[in-house]
Amino acid sequence: MLLRAIDRFFKHEASGGLLLMLSAVLAMVMANSALAPYYEASLNAKVAVTFNGEGLAKPLILWINDGLMAIFFFLIGLELKREILEGKLKNPRDVVLPGAAAVGGMIIPAMIFAAFNWNEPETLVGWAIPAATDIAFALGILALVGARAPAPLKVFLLTLAILDDLGAILIIALFYTADLKVDYLLLALLPLIGLIWLNLKGTHRVAPAILLGTIMWFFVLKSGVHATLAGVITAFLIPLTDKWGKSPLHALEHALTPYVLYLIVPIFAFANAGVALAGIEMKELLAPLPLGIAAGLIVGKQVGVLGLTWMIVQAKFAQLPHGVNWRHIYGVACLAGVGFTMSLFIGGLSFADPDLMNQVRIGVLGGSVVSGVLGFVVLRYLANVSQRQQDVA
Repeated sequence: MLLRAIDRFFKHEASGGLLLMLSAVLAMVMANSALAPYYEASLNAKVAVTFNGEGLAKPLILWINDGLMAIFFFLIGLELKREILEGKLKNPRDVVLPGAAAVGGMIIPAMIFAAFNWNEPETLVGWAIPAATDIAFALGILALVGARAPAPLKVFLLTLAILDDLGAILIIALFYTADLKVDYLLLALLPLIGLIWLNLKGTHRVAPAILLGTIMWFFVLKSGVHATLAGVITAFLIPLTDKWGKSPLHALEHALTPYVLYLIVPIFAFANAGVALAGIEMKELLAPLPLGIAAGLIVGKQVGVLGLTWMIVQAKFAQLPHGVNWRHIYGVACLAGVGFTMSLFIGGLSFADPDLMNQVRIGVLGGSVVSGVLGFVVLRYLANVSQRQQDVA
């Protein structure tokens, strides 16, 4: 009976989002209990992989954020390549509306954050934090809505979130690169050439590509460019179709998804969502950093996603998907404000100071919770009101 219940849970569309939520709650409990010293000590414990004195020695939390999240971005890269070549991003006409929504949902939140932090140079660097959307959380909440959300709405949100992830990857590459070490960057070209050769050859085995990708990850990490980008590049060089007509990309994506969804992302949430509430005063909650993040996620996402979608439809460049009304779009605009994983990740790239990161967590968690609850209420109870009234009449 228990095994059957567990199996049903993991087969449910909302399971990834629920597990992510539980991990965040557990982190909050740990960070505000007698276990807090052990929580902090474990995350800051030094883990080293060296050979003859050379290698990597980093706190555990950086292994999670630089190492495990490279696998997360590797999966995003696989999904992006598949969608571009044969999925929702293949037909440009199908991308216009969610693409505009994604652009608006990144620009407006960043502008709102900048407005709150314009006179704070120390925190202004975090402008991209509210621009991100957590695809697992957003789709998980939409799944909880059930049949009240039309199927085309899920496609719209999924496409929006995929494009949002692509935008986040570009932002990290362009704006969150540390001091460059050109020698390591040049060394990273060697495994890259090997990956290109394997892709052109249409090789079926993925193990050599994973090995070369891991070597490239090491060199990219050492170069100062954020190492998660190595995961995306490696993914784009996994063949969609090999010389025998099979798909290494599909097989790898299918095999990797449960590990990322149910292990890697929850571990990241547990390591990064622990907000220490002791000693926090109202002035800290209303500081420009957390306020800018929360306002960006709650207000910026709604204005950006709904506003750009409305403009594109009014200009007749695209039309709403079949069965989708403006209340549905507003609900999705709210769900886009659930930034969580990607927002915390970009926050970690922006700030090394623990106090500032605590403010980031407060803003991200507050903004994401409000956005998620509002999106659920709109889609579950309000989006189909007019339709139900018409049916009664």
